[in-house]
Amino acid sequence: MPDPLADKNNARIVEAKAHEQPFGLHAAGGTPDWRIWLGLSITFVWLATLATYVEHAISWRYIYDAPIEQVGNFLEGAFAPLAFLWLVIGYFLQKKELTQNTDAIKMQYVEIQKSAEQAVIQSDAISRQAFLQVAESVKQQLGAIAAFLFLSSQATNESGVVSQEQIGELWGNLNNSDPEGFSRSMLQIRASHGPRYAYKLLWGTPIRTRHSKNFIFNFERLLAEAQDVDAKGMIRDALLGSAHGRLYQWMLDTRETPPEGITHGVFDFDPDSVDDDEPA
Repeated sequence: MPDPLADKNNARIVEAKAHEQPFGLHAAGGTPDWRIWLGLSITFVWLATLATYVEHAISWRYIYDAPIEQVGNFLEGAFAPLAFLWLVIGYFLQKKELTQNTDAIKMQYVEIQKSAEQAVIQSDAISRQAFLQVAESVKQQLGAIAAFLFLSSQATNESGVVSQEQIGELWGNLNNSDPEGFSRSMLQIRASHGPRYAYKLLWGTPIRTRHSKNFIFNFERLLAEAQDVDAKGMIRDALLGSAHGRLYQWMLDTRETPPEGITHGVFDFDPDSVDDDEPA
């Protein structure tokens, strides 16, 4: 999936590089900077004008015979405009160099910012990977809790709706590759009976109540960690849509709204009986 932030940074780097040019007396293409051409042209015109002036107004012979201090004063006045001209040209060339240095610093800033953003992306990826590894262990733990709930209602009563062979198979799948097998089995049992028996499966005895509370506690911690590593909530939605997630929602629903005639936390009923008004 394209990363808009990375594309934006790449565009900024390309723009900065497009303006970056090594400084020198030559412009792009190897030709001298136009300021150099301007200075040389003005210098040539000035020297030609000065030579013409000396030839017709003063004469070279007079300068040759003049005292050294007069020659110095003449040269000082004659070449002062050229000195000022090249001082101005040098200032603008230096300004160009400073501008290019500033652009180079900006490009370095963009590179550093991009590196920092890449480091954040890599850190987020590492965090997600670490979370997924931890999540697998938590799923195994939730599967064990669901197994205890399942055995509490289906393996201890005299009706024996689940054989020992089936229970052994579920335990084997839990240890191998299917940590949600017992949760799915609990959901299947719920679908076969009414709300009263469904409540009893989770909260019918102090032991089942303790298992259900433990399941809710661990699953909510897993949801909180998922939210930290995935701000979009995709991992959280996947967890809630799993068998563990549906069992978690069932636990919350039955705890908040127990069936009529049952008070949550009060065990004044047979936890394994199927009420007469419910299908067997």
